Amino acid sequence: MAWWRVRLGERGVAAEVEEGFGRAYRYVGPPELREAAVREFSAARGSAAGGSAASNGGTPGGLPVRTAGEFAGWAGVRTAAELAEPFTFVVDLGGVLRLAPRRSEHVACAGGESVSSAGEVGFRRAGGGAWEVWTVSNLSTGYCPDVTSWPAVAAALDRLGLPHPGGFTHAVVFRRCPGCGRCGIVREGHYVCVFCDGDLPERWNVDDPVPA
Repeated sequence: MAWWRVRLGERGVAAEVEEGFGRAYRYVGPPELREAAVREFSAARGSAAGGSAASNGGTPGGLPVRTAGEFAGWAGVRTAAELAEPFTFVVDLGGVLRLAPRRSEHVACAGGESVSSAGEVGFRRAGGGAWEVWTVSNLSTGYCPDVTSWPAVAAALDRLGLPHPGGFTHAVVFRRCPGCGRCGIVREGHYVCVFCDGDLPERWNVDDPVPA
């Protein structure tokens, strides 16, 4: 159903279809970044079809991690320097966690597609050497996901058998200003636009049409 909501939105039809973990988040950042991500995705897919290795082992975009074994293989070759910082992640509309190095664009990690959530996530070894999540946020200025996207993240991590904090350790509240149309972050519960001092709604509204 989330897929249909995205397709309808691309045709200018407003539809709030929710199922399972809720809405699909379309990319709302600079269009040139999405265009570059789509080009890279298409080129990598073509290279993979031709038999050459694309980035991430033949997979364009962020590396999809579907099983505990795939995660262990990915995490096992990460350096201490890499693990000291969170990684860029998205949860795609199929519920799969995709990972990319920090400071990667989320839209590139998602291959230009809409997502169920996005942000940054950090992993570390726990007692007994098992992996766990030590930090996770919805910080993605490309998708601006709501804090209510957490269940999609939790389900993806649970599928991998990764203990996690049970919620975003750094929850970011995104809103679009109805007055100037710009997206910003609400800090300390102060629902006022940092660009024009206009009032911001308490509901998530980043997907609303941009004022003319």
